[in-house]
Amino acid sequence: MLLLGSPVLLPVTGNEPVFGLPLEVWYAPEDEPLTRVVEIYSHAKRYIFVAVYGLTAPMAVKALVEAKKRGVDVRVLTDRERAADEKQETALAALRLAGIPVKVNQHDNLMHLKQVVVDDEINMHGSMNHTTSGNRYNDERVDIIRDRAVSVKARDKFLSMWKDETRYGEWKSGK
Repeated sequence: MLLLGSPVLLPVTGNEPVFGLPLEVWYAPEDEPLTRVVEIYSHAKRYIFVAVYGLTAPMAVKALVEAKKRGVDVRVLTDRERAADEKQETALAALRLAGIPVKVNQHDNLMHLKQVVVDDEINMHGSMNHTTSGNRYNDERVDIIRDRAVSVKARDKFLSMWKDETRYGEWKSGK
């Protein structure tokens, strides 16, 4: 178990294990982390659960649609106010057209989580949204943890949000 606030700090410069966890750390703009995330999407076999505030990058939309076509269970949670943005609405409409369910928060606060879980094996999180700016221009970070226990915990959190009909509901296009 990773303990936050532990006095032991290890430098992370790439793919070194931290507290026994295999961790990759990618920074934008230099590493173009969304490119690495999309590559992981291309290898998903069972599911991709995405909880992200901003989702506008064509490469991310395309990768999720391709995964859905391969039979992968793809689901997206995002923020309802952000979903009203024209670029995000276009991206979400493309996902829905491909049969990918999209839910947004119904509560008054932000759905600001930036987390992806793939196949109970990979958990990705950090500051980066699935946007071109987040990949190529902003100062952002994505951590990719390849650990079953951490990924299952993240999956369970995603599914609890997904099933919470009071706090999350189906996204409907404003167009």
